[in-house]
Amino acid sequence: MVPTQMFLTRGVGVHKEKLTSFEEALRSAGIAYCNLVTVSSIFPPDCKIIPRKRGEQLLNPGEITFCVMARSDTDERNRLISASIGLAIPSGRKVNYGYLSEHHGYGETDEEAGEYTEDLAAQMLATTLGIKFDPNVAWKEREQVFKMGKDIVRTQNITQSAIGKPNLWTTVVACAVFIPLENITEDPKPRHKKSK
Repeated sequence: MVPTQMFLTRGVGVHKEKLTSFEEALRSAGIAYCNLVTVSSIFPPDCKIIPRKRGEQLLNPGEITFCVMARSDTDERNRLISASIGLAIPSGRKVNYGYLSEHHGYGETDEEAGEYTEDLAAQMLATTLGIKFDPNVAWKEREQVFKMGKDIVRTQNITQSAIGKPNLWTTVVACAVFIPLENITEDPKPRHKKSK
């Protein structure tokens, strides 16, 4: 069986209409041409993370595409918004599942939102693995505890932030996009092209 594939992407959109702002953010993220269905937070065993460009080439316009999505929008001048997806991958990833987390924030930089989602994903994974940790300790310290125990081998995030503009809607998205299994082949060359 071919393993699941996933890519991470992000985008920002600005428009006078809220819905169009969201559409522009999805275009910026390269996934506006799919019918997106949001799912919860499991990173499948043996899932391969592929580059965004490769992932976009494996999607077909109009097809049902599953993703974990974080979205935030504002029409307030100078309001800082962020959307972030965090990922925690366990050791033995061929048979063990990991976690994805999503966060939609206000007043947080890319770094702050990204660290928060990595921390969330790592905490969810740690609790399923029975790893003891102090939730009151800063993420950087907990990250070292998790990784030294060799149960959680990698964490990462993808985050998009933006500052609201006057009289316009601003939307940010961050997504983990799953490639439909029927689109995955052993052939490394792109099979599908989206229209411009």
